[in-house]
Amino acid sequence: MTERRTFFRRQTLKGGFIVLSERAPRLECTVRNFSKAGAALRVSTTFGLPQHFDLVVDGMARHCRSQCRTDNSIGVVFESM
Repeated sequence: MTERRTFFRRQTLKGGFIVLSERAPRLECTVRNFSKAGAALRVSTTFGLPQHFDLVVDGMARHCRSQCRTDNSIGVVFESM
């Protein structure tokens, strides 16, 4: 398989939160790898997650777009806000 990513993703194991809106509860996730362009997240389920959401890791929020997903993982691309 050919690597198509522009930036190298560094493996990590950090806790984070998916934020859908100010009123909705934050959803816990685990960040499995991370780069300047995107991340791979492990979640309890991807059912009901929208295409766009905010990811908060280490107190920093990034707006994301879902690139690929399985039942319990999701690959995201960071978008400028």
